[in-house]
This record gives sequence, structure tokens and C-alpha cells, in this order.
Amino acid sequence: MTPEDLVRDHTIYSCVMGSRAFGLATDGSDTDLRGVFLAPTALYWRFDKPPTHVEGPAPEQFSWELERFCELALRANPNILECLHSPLVVRVDDTGRELLALRDAFLSRQVHGTFVRYASGQRRKLDADVRQYGVPRWKHAMHQLRLLAGCRDLLRTGRLVTDVGDDRERLLAVKRGEVPWPEVESWMTRLAGEADAAAAVSPLPAEPDRARVEDFLVRVRRASALREVQPDPYGEVVQVVPGGGLVGQ
Repeated sequence: MTPEDLVRDHTIYSCVMGSRAFGLATDGSDTDLRGVFLAPTALYWRFDKPPTHVEGPAPEQFSWELERFCELALRANPNILECLHSPLVVRVDDTGRELLALRDAFLSRQVHGTFVRYASGQRRKLDADVRQYGVPRWKHAMHQLRLLAGCRDLLRTGRLVTDVGDDRERLLAVKRGEVPWPEVESWMTRLAGEADAAAAVSPLPAEPDRARVEDFLVRVRRASALREVQPDPYGEVVQVVPGGGLVGQ
């Protein structure tokens, strides 16, 4: 089974991300596809394990295997959490709906550290661009502002909303380079401070609900194993059956 087969035949959830999901799309914006696939359990019984992620097969498409996706979400990875909350769902099956029903289990006050840490790394790159070229990469500046605002609002409300709403025009003005860099810097600093303040009183739990997520993962792995039928090298069909054991036919 090729990586492309896993994405094509075993995707449980896919969505559109990037500017279209953030409410920042303009003429010519790419359509960034992100997804989650569930590799058949039997593939893990081999020495060569399934990939943790697959790029493609379509342009601007990237997918994660379910376990890797959950691991990253439990670590409050900004890209993964936003993927779970995209308003533009392309494909979802019953397992994918279970995953979406778990969205709150991944959210915790850990988002403060991961979102702000990511934004701080991007800020250093922007500052380096200003020192070297006199201007930052304006598109990156726009997305840093978006991320900080999203983090602040998530910590305040306990809900992750990807669409920038009323900030759209001001953020697009930043992308076009129409907002002076000192003003953009001031906006970034203010948002980071507001996120810090929100973290202290956030309704989010201190930690994600790892046990709930792990229970889901074990259930779907078990269900996958029980419905798979694999031919063995000697021509027999070996089927996993409930209750343990193998049946040769």
C-alpha cells in the first residue's frame, strides 16, 4: 500500500486550511488541503511501519496518520489544533466525526506556551528581515498577528475560532505593507500581553484530556484490526476474530 493509497482510501477527515479558513483569502489564494488518515492496524505488524504523514498526492495537500495527529494535538501544536477547527470541511466519515467530537479534549492552557513560543520564533525572523532588508516579510507578519489574536481569544473564551472576523481588512493591509512596521510591532506586543493576561484566568483546563484521546485511538485501532482480512504468504486467508486468536480458511 503506497502513501498515496493511504490518503486516497483511508482518510477520515480533511479540510481546507490557510487563508481560506482564516477569512483572509484574496484572488489567487491557494487552497491548502489538510487531512487525517487511519492506517490499517495490520500494517503496524510489519517491520516497515506506515508513514506518520504524507505530502500530496494533490498540490498543496498534506495529511497526518491519526496517531501522529493526536500526539501533536495533545502537545497544543497550533497548526494541528487549527486544522481540527477549520470551518471548511471537505471530507469526514464516522471515525472523523468522533475525532471532531474530541476537539475540546485537546485544548488546555498549554496553548499559551506553544502559540506564543511559535509567534516569538517568527518575530525573531521578522526582526532579522528588518535589520537586513529594511522591511519584514509582510505576509508572515500578518499571520503572526492572526495567531496571537487567536491565542488570546482561545484563552479568554475556551473556544478556538480560525476566522479573523472584523480584523480581516486591517490584517490584509499589513500583508500589503500598508501599515508601518512600528505600528505592527506595537500591535504584536499588545496581543502577546493580552494573551499572557488571559492565560492567568483562562477557563481552559491545565492539561489536555490524554486518557480520553487514547481511549478513542485504541478503539479505532482495535476496530480496524477486527475488520481486516489479510492473505498469508502460503495462500491461506488469516482473519483476526473477536476474543483473540486467528482463523485460517
